[in-house]
Amino acid sequence: MRCKVMHSSPQWRSEGKEPAPLHWTSIDDRLTADVALRRLRHGDYLLYEGDYHNARQLLSALARRIEGLRGRVPRSPSPTDAFRAERNARQQEYEILSHLLVKLDRQYILQLRRAPSVREACLSLWGKSEKDTLVPLKTLAGMLGAWEWYQRGMEVPGLKGKLYPHYGVFSPTRTDYLEVFSEMPSAEGKRIFELGTGTGILSFLLLQRGAESVVATDIDPRAVACARENAQRLGLSDRCQILEKDLFPDGMADWIVTNPPWVPESPKNRMDRAVFDANGYFLKHFLGGLKQHLSPNGRGFLILSNLAELLGLRSTTQLADELKSEGLAVESIHTSAPRHSKLDDASDPLRAIRSQEVTSMYCLKIE
Repeated sequence: MRCKVMHSSPQWRSEGKEPAPLHWTSIDDRLTADVALRRLRHGDYLLYEGDYHNARQLLSALARRIEGLRGRVPRSPSPTDAFRAERNARQQEYEILSHLLVKLDRQYILQLRRAPSVREACLSLWGKSEKDTLVPLKTLAGMLGAWEWYQRGMEVPGLKGKLYPHYGVFSPTRTDYLEVFSEMPSAEGKRIFELGTGTGILSFLLLQRGAESVVATDIDPRAVACARENAQRLGLSDRCQILEKDLFPDGMADWIVTNPPWVPESPKNRMDRAVFDANGYFLKHFLGGLKQHLSPNGRGFLILSNLAELLGLRSTTQLADELKSEGLAVESIHTSAPRHSKLDDASDPLRAIRSQEVTSMYCLKIE
């Protein structure tokens, strides 16, 4: 193994908040998973320079060992504590595995034996580079998986045409919130705002159901680029404006729709922002802005999981209290049971809680 110190620093790419490593140790196929794990847990950065398939096997072996270490920790009886312990464990796993690195040259060629082509995926996400790139292998593997999914496109219930999700953008892999969305009244002729659009799926469904126009917003430029591309692919760009903006666009709408992040905890990395909403910021400001942005007789549609209540992260009366304080009333509620793979995972300490989860669509009106 050879220790390297940066002279001409490569471009550092990571989905987390950690700074670029100042130094690393080169490793190859001879390093065992047990030794690698000790080094990574110590905080070392390891740059893999062997065979790509062996690198992926090492990554999997490390993940299994980390999972085994987690299994020896007693589970908390409190749903809140259990959730936070599970989340902290996942974050620690992410941080450890993010210290296993690979390097790409300026053309995004992965310098490993038997390496796949990663150039198109990297260009799509990062654009051109004038430097070599240093990236966690786990991040690169996730990008490649997302790139394959993007190239195939995905079928979404109710959507005429395929959706092409981008890496790092929350995708409609869960069907429960789409099922409850199908209970909406006719969108014919409606002018609609969608807040936190992600891939744009809700906007596209509404437009295909006859909405006159949609203005959709998102704070993440990846989501904005993704939604714009999908609007064009589906032939909806002339009626769909997508803006990089926090919450409301200017003006008023007949309907304002959102499927916000549903867990009122701080995101720990960029990809967390689709699920975690620090201090309930998004939900609070959505409810607080409806009066200002709804047309007379307009309606707000809030699609929200009750997982936060089940975990003790939000009180069972908080939503009702916030609606009352903002002068809003619930006109109707439609609900859907959960539909996701974690319900079948017997090792998930939150499985019992997840089985009680309900996703609701609240139709809101101004009192």
